[in-house]
Amino acid sequence: MLLISSFLSCEKNDTNDILPNIEVNVVLDLNLPQYVELKIPSNWVYVQGGLKGIIIQNTGIGNPHYKAFERACPNNDCVTPMNFDGSLKLKCTCDNSEYSIIDGSPQTSGNNHFAREYKVNQVNENTLIITNY
Repeated sequence: MLLISSFLSCEKNDTNDILPNIEVNVVLDLNLPQYVELKIPSNWVYVQGGLKGIIIQNTGIGNPHYKAFERACPNNDCVTPMNFDGSLKLKCTCDNSEYSIIDGSPQTSGNNHFAREYKVNQVNENTLIITNY
């Protein structure tokens, strides 16, 4: 019984990638000029943190309205971080593989690893905390 309740209370923590585990703890003040655009649905920013940076997007849906993904390519050891052009996909520059900005799922045939998603906690209207699961 304890095992079942422990299992049910766990959040998604299997990143299904080949990236090393590191601690992530990024606090964003959405009143700062570099982040104020995140208050508008569909806008996004790159921030420092993680392995090669983090992409954060205001999806306008869910609670919180934000998604955050590691920019390191989950399938290869790319030197450059993944890019995001505002569409629904993150793209690795070294092999052109693509990943969904919705759930990190691979969008390129043959790729099994998901983009690493970070947890976003919205502390109040103007503060986000991004952490690893």
